[in-house]
Amino acid sequence: MRSIMHANRLHLLLPFALPAAADASTALHGIDSPALDRLVARATLVEQVIGEDFQRTLPHERWVARQFGAVPRTAAAADEAPLAPYMLRADGGEPGAAIWACIQPVHVRIAHDHLVLIDPAALELTDAEAAALLDVARPLIEELGVRIVAPKPQRWYLSSDAFGTLAGASPLRASGRNIEIWLPHEAHTGERSRAWMKLQNEVQMAWFEHPVNETREARGLPAVNSIWFHAQGVAQPVTSPFARVLSDAAATRGLAMTAGVETGQPPASYAAFAAGAKAGIEADTKAPAGARDGAPSTAVTLVELDPFSAPFIEQDWARWNDAFAALQTDWFAPALAALEAGQLGELGLTLCGDTGSVTLTVKRGDLRKFWRRRVLASLLIE
Repeated sequence: MRSIMHANRLHLLLPFALPAAADASTALHGIDSPALDRLVARATLVEQVIGEDFQRTLPHERWVARQFGAVPRTAAAADEAPLAPYMLRADGGEPGAAIWACIQPVHVRIAHDHLVLIDPAALELTDAEAAALLDVARPLIEELGVRIVAPKPQRWYLSSDAFGTLAGASPLRASGRNIEIWLPHEAHTGERSRAWMKLQNEVQMAWFEHPVNETREARGLPAVNSIWFHAQGVAQPVTSPFARVLSDAAATRGLAMTAGVETGQPPASYAAFAAGAKAGIEADTKAPAGARDGAPSTAVTLVELDPFSAPFIEQDWARWNDAFAALQTDWFAPALAALEAGQLGELGLTLCGDTGSVTLTVKRGDLRKFWRRRVLASLLIE
């Protein structure tokens, strides 16, 4: 059977790959990405979503929610990403028909006249520490009539009618900022939830001077002094435009699992991706003819790569530049070469910032359209 490698299509989802226009001169200074520059120059612009400064969800979260149909696909700019039930599924739980919110242990820092959330990843919280804190928090939460499951120590899931239509902000949306406007509120009224504030206060008091925090502070690490509420929603039937999804993000994996498509970890490079695709094709050619009936003639694989989040949130543009250089070598240059050689049928790129996103597609024939001269800086979101 002839190879169908040339028909394969790859879509790269890149959270925090677009700096805000105000940061562009610093972020893009010294960037050397000839392969990405050529891809962007020749690509077809599929979608550009201009977000707003105070949206509570992130562009890549809204994008995956729309792609799988967890929210209406036509609602490109809507501030919706009810991803907690899908995250729960990816973490090994079963959401059923209940409303779930994701809860994460966090550190809130006291600034001069306000409180600031730090990036949860910067906590360097171990599973053992998270489990010890959970052991203290769980009975307090359950005493308030709230259901809690925690298949992963560092991500908990709560379900309660008392939370109603409570809307929370993604941790990375609020990180580094005054938390006042990002605290959970009732979506329809804007009012704070007394049920949530009571639960949060109970946990905060229980963790004050907890041995885990005393040990962390002795090591120079921030105390875990609060919990963060986000992504509340109910699992809906979803469908996938992708035949395979390779991602470390719980939300993306959970959506793919709910849609019934293959999931896995993102490859380290385009070469690893191509080797895996080739192995899959060879296995398919050896399968009985009936087993291949109904298989799509073009297989779209979504790969979510996330080297940018931490440096973007910390405004560490040197690290952000280093991540871009690594992607240039490991992904953009070899993917461009594969397009030129006809080994890749189409490359999709969704580049996200912290408010908006841009989606592009490039086919082999597009590379000959020399009159297209789009530059990377033109994609920046104001």
